[in-house]
Amino acid sequence: MDYGKSFTYPFEDKEWVTKVLIGSLLSVIPFVNLVVLGYVLKVIRNVADGVDPALPNWEDLADFFVKGLVAALGTLVYALPIVAIAVGMVFFGALAGYDSGNSQQFSPYVLCVWGLSCLTAFYGLFMVLVLPAAYTRYALCGDLGAFFRFGEIFHFIRSNLGNYLISMIVTWVASFIASFGVILCGIGIVFTQFWATLVLPHLLGQIARLSCAPSEASPPVPAPAPTA
Repeated sequence: MDYGKSFTYPFEDKEWVTKVLIGSLLSVIPFVNLVVLGYVLKVIRNVADGVDPALPNWEDLADFFVKGLVAALGTLVYALPIVAIAVGMVFFGALAGYDSGNSQQFSPYVLCVWGLSCLTAFYGLFMVLVLPAAYTRYALCGDLGAFFRFGEIFHFIRSNLGNYLISMIVTWVASFIASFGVILCGIGIVFTQFWATLVLPHLLGQIARLSCAPSEASPPVPAPAPTA
């Protein structure tokens, strides 16, 4: 794994100014920014395939948009349990408020709200850890079902656990650095934030390439038969 390259590879592209500028502008437009999500998926695929430069051109916007939309739908399905938990919290919170006049010192509804709050935090952590792998599987396979083939997703995480967790940490570091974009770069945080967005897909592409080594992906070539 080359963690440092994930920070610098955009600037190795001769057209990096144009590509980063376009991505930065598109990323702040609601709904249109799905194109950026599709672009990020393409970066994962390019790095996994060893394409150089890894940053694609902003040419096939329709394809980027469709892939970004599919990825957003997959993310929405993952988020449905949080919506259900939130509804439960509102319900039990209302009961706790109704029961607040009770002479009892402790309401069981408050305990339910507290438990659901903890469940929300744990599930949110689950999404943070699992979604990058789901995006990677989708980027490589190209179908929505890849988001929900949990056996493949968990195998990808488990077999690359060290690199995967370090990649998460490196991404958080990049986001922290990007937050100082206005001060350090003078070009606005939106531009440095897009740069930070490009860090994780490069790392995920590296992991995908390492986990699909040629020796594992291709059948062994049989040895020639001995001659008499």
